[in-house]
Amino acid sequence: MRGVVYGDEGVARAMEGDLRERLAEGRPLRVYLGIDPTAPDLTLGHTVPMRKLRQFQQLGHEAVLLIGGFTALVGDPSDKESTRPMLTLEEIEANGRTYAEQAFKILDRERTVIRNNAEWLSKLTFEELIKIASHFTVGQFLQRDNFAKRRERGDPIYVHEFFYAFMQAYDAVALQTDAQVGATEQLFNLMAGRTLQRAYGQRSQVAICMPILVGTDGRLRMSKSQGNYIALNDPPEDMYGKVMSLPDDVMIDYFTLVTDVPSEEIEETRCKLAERSVNPMDVKKRLAREIVTDLHGAGAAVKAEESFERTFQRRDTTVNAVPATASAEVLAPTVTATQVQHVGLLQALVSAQVVSSKSEGRRLLKERAIDVDGQPIESFQVELKVGSVVRVGKHRFLRIVDADTQE
Repeated sequence: MRGVVYGDEGVARAMEGDLRERLAEGRPLRVYLGIDPTAPDLTLGHTVPMRKLRQFQQLGHEAVLLIGGFTALVGDPSDKESTRPMLTLEEIEANGRTYAEQAFKILDRERTVIRNNAEWLSKLTFEELIKIASHFTVGQFLQRDNFAKRRERGDPIYVHEFFYAFMQAYDAVALQTDAQVGATEQLFNLMAGRTLQRAYGQRSQVAICMPILVGTDGRLRMSKSQGNYIALNDPPEDMYGKVMSLPDDVMIDYFTLVTDVPSEEIEETRCKLAERSVNPMDVKKRLAREIVTDLHGAGAAVKAEESFERTFQRRDTTVNAVPATASAEVLAPTVTATQVQHVGLLQALVSAQVVSSKSEGRRLLKERAIDVDGQPIESFQVELKVGSVVRVGKHRFLRIVDADTQE
């Protein structure tokens, strides 16, 4: 139950009790995770429930990865305060083609059952849909936070959005599952599965809810649309750099949700960070190594770290003593435009030790003490090109170089 969150202590006790009861039967449980192919790439955020599924798999249980080929037509409204755009079957099929292959970075290829809910949802009759809907009330849906906010604002709520919970609930019936892993925001859908299983004479599944992983900005959920994501297909160097761009205050959550570092070690690290007895940069390096190792292997993680240190932590200590001339710019630490794009200019300045911290960087930006090629900037969201020079104050510089030549 590590990392599992329900937001309700009563539900947590009930689900843990149900799980212990199932495990006491001494048989492999059928546990599934559903993922809707609403975009071409899986992100590190998808691996949070996927890693929980892997834990069940490693303990000898049957792991089912369900591709939501039909639920993606509606799109899960659980985390949205507006209607999701509807995708076509062709778009969904194209997005889902590589999902299994990406998922095998986490799951055991030989022991994972891959299913698509189009197998059964596409065959439901209108009579069967009426039967499914008869087990739920409109009030249950309108009480959901996202729907309640939209209703309060007078925004439209379309009937087809209610179908999503019906469809996901029927997945549990079709698969006859013992447990379902999902995000905390999906608790309503998971509990709907329990309701429908009882209605169909089945035993109610155990709901296993995992928290939402925030993105590299440290605030919003990880999402391609927000640009704050780490994709499973990212090259090791890019993945390592993106992890190093994380705010310090989300490191413990990342250790808990997307690594196998023992809980005791994570708690020890939390205490050391609070006591300031450990360098946050060293902790973040370990986090980056753990994540890259899990997805690309130990060798790739070592090379990625070496690349990061060579690029971001190489610094000539004479730079600050040199007047603000061309020679100072030449001696300045360097970074490639691609790396800045991945980690952000502010993090690049911190990693290259041009500024001591993000807070110092933000303060200097507010004071208009940072310029690019002689022009003061008002935001770190600035386009940089090879040859650009970022100046901080009078005597600190960061040069943007070519990725291949490093010049």
